[in-house]
Amino acid sequence: MCILSQSIKMDDIFGWCREGNTLQVRIWLDDTKNDMNEGDDHGFSPLHWACFAGRTNIVDMLLNRGARINATNMGDDTALHLAASHGHSDCVSILLRNKADVNALNEHGNTPLHYACFWGYLEIAEMLLAHGAQANVANVDGQTPVDKCHRHLAARIVELAVSANQDLSHKVAYRDASQLSGTQTKLRTKNATLSRHPGISLQDLNLTEKTAITTSGETWRGTWNNIDICAKFINYGADCTARIVRDFSEEYPKLRIFSHPNLLPVIGCCNQPPSLVVVTEHQPLGSLFRVLHESKSLMVDTQQALKFALDIARGMAFLHSLNPMIPRLYLNSFHVLISDDMTARINMADAKFSFQERNKIYQPAWMAPEALQKKESEINLSAANMWSFAIILWELATRQVPFAGLTAIEIGMKIALGDLRVSIPPGISNHMARLTKICMNEEPGKRPSFDQIIPILTKMAHAK
Repeated sequence: MCILSQSIKMDDIFGWCREGNTLQVRIWLDDTKNDMNEGDDHGFSPLHWACFAGRTNIVDMLLNRGARINATNMGDDTALHLAASHGHSDCVSILLRNKADVNALNEHGNTPLHYACFWGYLEIAEMLLAHGAQANVANVDGQTPVDKCHRHLAARIVELAVSANQDLSHKVAYRDASQLSGTQTKLRTKNATLSRHPGISLQDLNLTEKTAITTSGETWRGTWNNIDICAKFINYGADCTARIVRDFSEEYPKLRIFSHPNLLPVIGCCNQPPSLVVVTEHQPLGSLFRVLHESKSLMVDTQQALKFALDIARGMAFLHSLNPMIPRLYLNSFHVLISDDMTARINMADAKFSFQERNKIYQPAWMAPEALQKKESEINLSAANMWSFAIILWELATRQVPFAGLTAIEIGMKIALGDLRVSIPPGISNHMARLTKICMNEEPGKRPSFDQIIPILTKMAHAK
């Protein structure tokens, strides 16, 4: 019955977006269990349907909440394809302001400009061209947007393309056109299975590889319902008592937060003692720590580093807005995972349950001095998280491991009782150095909130 009600609720959002029911969409988005990036049976997300119907207010709301702007449906159409093909110029304008991929190709090889030209929407075609749309890209049939033009548009399209130094005498073949697109890897809307089935049978998990052994439990890679997943077997000590099972059942639903793009939710659990397991969607690039310090194939430039920082800040700002906050979620670069589209997401499966590892501290290099000295109930968790974020900023700026060469015990003791702190080397930008120092203020009450630093990071990112 629970699964059925969730399915009906998910179907409702598509109708509300088509109909322009702004109030119901806002109420639906406020429920953390709802994922705005899910697709219907054809892969249409709420953003797809809002753009299809020209619901400008809802498009704006979804993008402000973190909807994936370039996600594709089953036909590889983005929201921009739909807005352009249905003549919704206001929606096109919003999408372009939010960096939609103007040269995205659908399964027919058509770009949004192909559709604007075919349907005769001159205003939309002009906006697309002004944002870098190519008028010489051929679809699978070998036709460019100019070839698809209404006769009265053709001269104007050619004029604008030539003024943008486009060579219309040379067609860009379909097989080469993906190089013009900012989303060369197709990012489909999410599988609705992820959020609709909180209870998972251990027998349904096809686990193939043990990927990590930590004090909090073992993590395995595998599949479930044709989805690549990671299953974390929770370490609870000697005996799985009835109280532990009860606490696990009460606490894990709080980790199923689907409503923010910078959080990686727990998609389900197996509560089959002696096995207590939380399941998340596998992220092939791994943790931010791995990307920064271990990967030899991924290069993180300054612009990408700032994007990671902004992603993490947005995720943490959302978590801090929850009442109550998620307890025992310790921020560090091991607990931030990187999606295939290079989005940083805080892994909710790394939150500790109340019955786990009481009074034990791991990864102290990222922890605030007061968090190493006092009980969690005695500190300002938001301020402590900000210190941890400052260490991540330092990692992003220096590409170094904090306090490398020292043991965890040495690090914890020297941060808590001494003056061990990261030092900012020369060569770091003044803005990043200043922000890191502010976030690491020795007085917790003087550290900023994540809401306060998001505008700063946004400005830094746009200045690059």
